[in-house]
Amino acid sequence: MSHELQLLQSALPLGSLEAYIYRVNQIPMLSLEEEQQLAKQFHEQQDLAAARKLVLAHLRYVVRVARGYMGYGLPLGDLIQEGNVGLMKAVKRFDPTVGVRLVSFAVHWIKAEIHEFILRNWRIVKVATTKAQRKLFFNLRRFKKRLGWLTQAEVNAVAQDLNVSAQEVLRMEQRLNAMDHSYDAPDIDDDEQAYFVPANYLADKQADPAMLVEQQDASDQGKYHLSNALGTLDERSQDILQQRWLAEKKATLHELAEQYQVSAERIRQLEKSALRKLRDVIEQAA
Repeated sequence: MSHELQLLQSALPLGSLEAYIYRVNQIPMLSLEEEQQLAKQFHEQQDLAAARKLVLAHLRYVVRVARGYMGYGLPLGDLIQEGNVGLMKAVKRFDPTVGVRLVSFAVHWIKAEIHEFILRNWRIVKVATTKAQRKLFFNLRRFKKRLGWLTQAEVNAVAQDLNVSAQEVLRMEQRLNAMDHSYDAPDIDDDEQAYFVPANYLADKQADPAMLVEQQDASDQGKYHLSNALGTLDERSQDILQQRWLAEKKATLHELAEQYQVSAERIRQLEKSALRKLRDVIEQAA
């Protein structure tokens, strides 16, 4: 087995993160000439073996960058994995004719992938969405020289250094210090504390499946009884109720009076009598 092939195999993780970090640090770095040649082979000939060598030779830099983000409470292995994705994107976009080393070009892509991973997983609710908020998120801790909240002078200094407003600094500090809370009630006997659990005030009771089924059943039953009750009325009474209560454009008493050649008072009496019969039939059915 060739020495180069042994190096390629040794770059693979063997059971633990420590073994992986040890292996990637054993892969020799590339000279400028080697890097340029491999980059040209990949971009001109789509040589995937050349791209693989470029990636493997720079895995140690991903580990170094990822270590700088260990203060966010996320596993180093996950940070390295996301950084490796950024490294592969950098290799794909690297132009060997620009005159810069791949490591200088790749650091942006490595950090970008790690940043995105942290923002997705650091809190249940995403804490930074705009470019200014992202910049604040990853720089605010660096400006804090002690534990606790920033003083107004420190807030103003951070705002000036990052070219954002003081209000944005305060909002981001609040987000950084806020903690995720359980949606469900904790296993406690304090009813007063349990009342403020999100599950007790965020639930949409109108979307309760049992309640929706019950409401649908009641609606279906009501329509069924109404249809049966209407069937007990004479044709004229049915038509009056239909035009007065069920039609989209409801008729007036005078319009129906003109239609049936009777007085408006007579139509009102017929309507009242029909409604009373409906109510009696529905109550008996229920």
